Amino acid sequence: MNPITRRAFLANSAATTLTLHPGLGSAQAPFQGKLLLVGTQTSGTSKGIYAYSFNSTTGEMSQIALAAATPSPTFLVTAPDRQTVFAVNELEDYEGRKSGAVSSFSLDPAAGTLTQVSQLASKGSAPCHIAVDHTGSSVFAANYTGGSAISYQVTAKNHLGGPVSFFQYTGHGPDADRQEAPHAHRVTVTPDNKFVLVNDLGLDLIHIYTLDPSTAKLTPNDPPAWKAPAGSGPRALLFNPNGKYAYCVTEMGSQVIVLKWNPDAGMLETRQVLQLPLQPQPGPITGCDIVLDKDARFAYVAVRGDDFIATLAVSVDGSRLTYQRRSSCGGKVPRHLTLDPTGHFLLVANQGSDNIAIFPRDVNSGQLSSTGKSFPLSKPQCLVFPLG
Repeated sequence: MNPITRRAFLANSAATTLTLHPGLGSAQAPFQGKLLLVGTQTSGTSKGIYAYSFNSTTGEMSQIALAAATPSPTFLVTAPDRQTVFAVNELEDYEGRKSGAVSSFSLDPAAGTLTQVSQLASKGSAPCHIAVDHTGSSVFAANYTGGSAISYQVTAKNHLGGPVSFFQYTGHGPDADRQEAPHAHRVTVTPDNKFVLVNDLGLDLIHIYTLDPSTAKLTPNDPPAWKAPAGSGPRALLFNPNGKYAYCVTEMGSQVIVLKWNPDAGMLETRQVLQLPLQPQPGPITGCDIVLDKDARFAYVAVRGDDFIATLAVSVDGSRLTYQRRSSCGGKVPRHLTLDPTGHFLLVANQGSDNIAIFPRDVNSGQLSSTGKSFPLSKPQCLVFPLG
């Protein structure tokens, strides 16, 4: 999201009251297809998290329900039990404090509805990302405007317990507009569940912490961080399934950086910096997010401003990315993208054009179709298939 859009959205959202109406629009009978949950900004007409039925044969989707009415659930994650969904509420003010919130929900997969279980302050404004550890016992959030990260222990019946660890970052980066302060943007649990990595767009860092999953306690590692190229703004991070390499998308740099992960020392080492091909556009062009197919043969990266999807080939060992082609994102300002569980379709949440675009994908060549389908939704932010 460009800074003007984010700030305008947060100004509107700050006045929103956090209330939940479970079961609004619930389906009367079991639906056909795969369940898709979509988080939204609620500064427009959207009201929270929406449930859709997705047809993995045709690429069609149909809305089942407003799964949960909750303010600005801009990122969602499913717990390992597939029965619990965690979300951030990306607000500037919560209960009179400069804070957003994090929420947990129980999922009714037959009806496509969510019932709120718990909700707590994030202790920093505008939380924009949430993650859960591989045991389901620890949850982590990144506060964008607050420039901080927080962990919670998950207690009985998937309630969020009080905060365990909290880190307030300080400083700034070289970009006076985008890096005037720390901006935590992504929280990633390593494949071995021993470390948590926090992308800090404002400081050009990925903070590294050791994790005690039994308590959700985070401890700064030695070394405590990986340093990104100055002014690049590390935004997204995704591990290769082999656990040896991770891919960092930089926002201002519009790059994908291949990082070698040392699980013994908790260290990241730069192996490749791939500059994405950009076409001149008025206004900022910013890297956004990345997704891998299930065999880690292809990666897809969304870029905003230029509004395209880059298809990248992944080497067999995961150590190198090769640019293949660019294609339309099917709208304006892509925020998030995912593959359906079969890998035959790429879905893109376009917040600027209020739509979800769906493109057929050749699973052998990785190529995306030049034409796709579009489904309207105000300010879609996050796309999750909670049942896999």
